[in-house]
Amino acid sequence: MDKRDYYEVLGVSKSASDDEIKKAYRKLAKEYHPDLHPGDKNAEEKFKELNEAYEVLSDKDKKARYDQFGHAGVDPNFGGGAGGADPFGGGFGVDIGDIFDSFFGGGFGTRSRSQNPNVPRRGTDTEASIYLSFEEAAKGCKKSISYRQVESCSACGGSGAEKGTAPKTCPQCGGSGQVRINQRTPFGVVQSTRTCDRCGGRGKVIETPCHECHGKGQVTRQKTIEVTVPAGIDNDEILNVSGMGNAGVNGGGYGDLHVYVNVRPHPIFERRGNDVWCEMPLTFTQAALGAEVIVPTLDGKVSYKVHEGTQPGDIFKLAKKGIPSLRGKGRGDQYVKVTVEVPKNLSQKQKDLLKDFETSATDSKNYQNRSSFFKKIRDMFEDN
Repeated sequence: MDKRDYYEVLGVSKSASDDEIKKAYRKLAKEYHPDLHPGDKNAEEKFKELNEAYEVLSDKDKKARYDQFGHAGVDPNFGGGAGGADPFGGGFGVDIGDIFDSFFGGGFGTRSRSQNPNVPRRGTDTEASIYLSFEEAAKGCKKSISYRQVESCSACGGSGAEKGTAPKTCPQCGGSGQVRINQRTPFGVVQSTRTCDRCGGRGKVIETPCHECHGKGQVTRQKTIEVTVPAGIDNDEILNVSGMGNAGVNGGGYGDLHVYVNVRPHPIFERRGNDVWCEMPLTFTQAALGAEVIVPTLDGKVSYKVHEGTQPGDIFKLAKKGIPSLRGKGRGDQYVKVTVEVPKNLSQKQKDLLKDFETSATDSKNYQNRSSFFKKIRDMFEDN
């Protein structure tokens, strides 16, 4: 089966910016994440397809090869050794910016490049997502995370050359990674510098590429790690795991892993800052007479004495029953908003009792808001 176009997979145009590509990936990754679709093979395949597309389109070099050659340009077997597209093997490796520079002497749009192609460079950061329950985010937990990571190839030690061989100094640039070009123009001969197309700017070429990484010195593998999620983390926050990103080059360190946190809604609780809010229904009798009620909290059930004459919309506070501060200073409170549930499906006896009660409780002291309302109406009409 032919692979779908990576831009089509992410639902973006070929002119999409890096931010647009990243946003599209995050949105779709949340939609098809296996944690939200356990056992759903279709969602699992879509998630893999999304990761594959994002891995290419988020990498400047891979994206350029993909735009030029399609799927073949990012196939590790494409071009193979010395005659292929891999700049280590001395294939295409031509940058449009370099062609532009060669005509204009580097005076327009020149990009800075390292003067030493063998200098160690830190690896790029990578991303993953986790899904937490409300309680896990509030209390903290440990979670296993699977993501795709670029690692240094163990078969060749990151050199890109088959075991027993070694990369050689590029004969075209002498190991500098750059070549000087003399270009005849209407203004005379202009000299410019561009990346060596034989070695791709690395200063070395590989005559016998490693069978495992095909001369890249790196491989992409699925990695699973366990991370500690701190208590108090919130939805859409980013957890940084240092040194667990992609491998660097020339001995450079690993990048970081950015873990995007998604907290599932709770059926009872709502988070507002570090405070927890919930609504609690009372019966008419409990609200009128007061009662000892059981209130759910993150720490379990607690007993609370509702005072006599509690009104719908009244709010009471349970101190220090909220969410711990992410920075370890203090803890929020829990606020409980009261609702009063009016009984339905009353028997005739219950209706008669309520009518008797209503007759005996018409005093303004029992219904202050009602009395105030009707007084305002009387005053309004008397004024007219």
